[in-house]
Amino acid sequence: MSNDTPIYVTRPTLPDLQEFTSYLQEIWDSGILTNAGPMHQQLETALCDYLDVPYISLLNNATIALISAVKLLDLKDEVITTPFSFVATSHAVMWNGLTPVFVDIDRDTLNIDPAKIEAAITDKTTAIMAVHCYGQPCDIEAIQTIADKHGLKVIYDAAHIFGNRHQTHNLLQAGDLSVLSFHATKVFNTFEGGAIICKDAAMKARIDRFRNFGFNGETAVDEIGINGKMSEVHAAFGLLNLKHVDEFMSKRRAVDEWYRDHLKDIDGITPITYQNLKHTNHSYFPVIIHDAYPLSRDALYDKMKASNIFARRYFYPAINDFVPYQSFGCQCPISDNIAGRVICLPIYADMTVEDRERVMAVIRNP
Repeated sequence: MSNDTPIYVTRPTLPDLQEFTSYLQEIWDSGILTNAGPMHQQLETALCDYLDVPYISLLNNATIALISAVKLLDLKDEVITTPFSFVATSHAVMWNGLTPVFVDIDRDTLNIDPAKIEAAITDKTTAIMAVHCYGQPCDIEAIQTIADKHGLKVIYDAAHIFGNRHQTHNLLQAGDLSVLSFHATKVFNTFEGGAIICKDAAMKARIDRFRNFGFNGETAVDEIGINGKMSEVHAAFGLLNLKHVDEFMSKRRAVDEWYRDHLKDIDGITPITYQNLKHTNHSYFPVIIHDAYPLSRDALYDKMKASNIFARRYFYPAINDFVPYQSFGCQCPISDNIAGRVICLPIYADMTVEDRERVMAVIRNP
């Protein structure tokens, strides 16, 4: 591949087009394009089986799923969350007219620090929204202990953990609700899409009504819902991708291992080490740039960009530095520090050794 060819931080893995057309033919034959049609129902069943969860509801994207999850738990006032995430996490709180209260992260896991959560709880706190950052599992036991003590709900933004397996727990069954993303950049994607995982049939039924404007049957609307339905085409693409997702993750694992082997002798660059996982989806390859490396994180980012390599400063800036959140007075020094040092190197299933070498050539020659 030419050195002029762009290398992006990720690329969606696309199954065989001919295989997808057979799914499209089924949709054309049925004449059903949306409203929880056959493909939608098949995908929900298949995902419950694959993820080992009792109930899952598909939505058109993860942001709508997050907004819906906050609404469905009838939260009020303040929600404790992390500033080190994609902005959709806190946007979901704001869209519901609530106030996000940012708590700093743990320096090792980069997840919300349970030791700091309790100090942020007030009589207005109604929930904790935690994020399994880069697929690193949160300390779900500590978070649940705090939630139980104070009578709080727990939502997990689980956008990064599709297919990740904890040593002892099913991460997707932690808390009250977990939200997945099936965006095109994710290991498993439905072009665009998302899902809410819950624990009981009553909540599943409520989510399904809510995503369909709040309709309960043909003529009754029980609450002000939203149009969050996933189309049949998106669900079909998900069904097809689910057949290949283990292969995709295996190929990403090979890229991850290659990077780690080639970075081990470079001072000042530390890949994230995953804890308490027996299987990782390798969605991202984040590294932390330390002072021992000759370039700053931003200088390395710019040097890569000049070489047509598009790494990503993910997450940068931290959410509390965006204009809508600057007035919240967040004091999260660890998050701020990591946001200025982290960079995600390109990783995708069909990434060639040649492209990996191009990335490493820039890193090795600062």
